[in-house]
Amino acid sequence: MSEPGATAAGRIFLPAVDSTNAEAFRRAPDLTGPLWIVAEEQTAGRGRRARPWSSPKGNFYGTLVQRIADPPQRLGLRSFVAALALHDALVAVTGLPMAFALKWPNDVLMNGGKISGVLLEATGDMLAIGIGVNLFSAPPAEAVEDGAVRPVALWSETGLRIPPAVFLDALAPAMAGWEAMFRLQGFAPLRSAFLTRAARLGQTIRARTGTETHSGVFETIDAEGNLILRTAAGRIAIPAADVFF
Repeated sequence: MSEPGATAAGRIFLPAVDSTNAEAFRRAPDLTGPLWIVAEEQTAGRGRRARPWSSPKGNFYGTLVQRIADPPQRLGLRSFVAALALHDALVAVTGLPMAFALKWPNDVLMNGGKISGVLLEATGDMLAIGIGVNLFSAPPAEAVEDGAVRPVALWSETGLRIPPAVFLDALAPAMAGWEAMFRLQGFAPLRSAFLTRAARLGQTIRARTGTETHSGVFETIDAEGNLILRTAAGRIAIPAADVFF
């Protein structure tokens, strides 16, 4: 994905950090432009809802940090930027476009299993987009909750051993391209692209928020990025949830 107006980001590679998002915010006061921070391992990696993120060596752990003066709802749409860029990067390094799909809002699936995750965090005008990709290893199936998508790794699925730095060579320009498109054209082209790659579109899924679980047909995502489910009680829009198949 290449788009006019895309801005190349700097890169820092570290042997180990607590988390690349935490490191990004520590470096934020001195930031002069977009910056990738990539670590060989994390000692305190985190996923959504502060869940621990297993971080052994060989996988990709990176954060893109940048100043973006957008309101929170628009900042949140960067999860789709990240998901689309990850999809493009994984296709680029494997040559297997049919193996990958997107699980709302920002997971990438390979052969039906979860290969990556995204965590957005913002402080003031600083946005950190944390990304983890199972390039070499994945957590065991028993490590995830019942009903969750099984974890998979690129190496076990394909036999390809992709170093994190090589993966970043594919991911960084894809992120810059989708970000440029979002800034120039808004969310509409990203929404269309996401829907063409979406897993279980038109099928029954479950969406669990902090307090409720909704079951219904995954109809679409709307102009604000909400998941639209057709349930027995009617169509509902869900801004944030864990999705189960």
